[in-house]
Amino acid sequence: MIGRLRGILVTKQPPSLLIDVGGVGYEVDAPMSTIYELPATGKEVTLLTHHAVKEDSVALYGFMHEHERALFRNLLKVSGIGAKIALAVLSGVSTDQFSRLVLAGDVVALTKIPGIGKKTAERIVVELRDRVDANGAAMPAGGAMPSGAPLDAAGEATVALLQLGYKPVEVSRLVQKTAADGDDAEAIIRKALRAALGN
Repeated sequence: MIGRLRGILVTKQPPSLLIDVGGVGYEVDAPMSTIYELPATGKEVTLLTHHAVKEDSVALYGFMHEHERALFRNLLKVSGIGAKIALAVLSGVSTDQFSRLVLAGDVVALTKIPGIGKKTAERIVVELRDRVDANGAAMPAGGAMPSGAPLDAAGEATVALLQLGYKPVEVSRLVQKTAADGDDAEAIIRKALRAALGN
């Protein structure tokens, strides 16, 4: 199992990262909560990782903090939730906000996260209520990017939001509503996620 990576951040195209560790490039998918904290490309970065091995694929998921990785792993234990939805949860709400929603049984708020319907939200509340604490800490328990010309900030944000599970029409509306002159992709994504969740 690969539990941690330390190397040079080569590319950052949310949610995908490429990290050079001793000449070997590791492709890692990360939630926006982690991507917001990453250094500039070319700088050294250390990420905690979750190494997922399935019959037909192997994937790495990276996190800046242990509480993010713990919540990701707990989410994967919920029936009907895969890595893509788990990343969307961590991208859309902070771990403490998510925990408060679970403890409060706020199914309506949870369904605002891409990929989570009412039944899945209800399962999350039932199955995770005992795995988060009252302070919001999660208790321990990806797709290819398009090639071609570099995207502008709005284009990068659009691709990232689509990767997180938002519908194209909704992504277009969110990006047009929130993007401002001078914003980089991460700023647009952050504002779009807040708008989508009604924050």
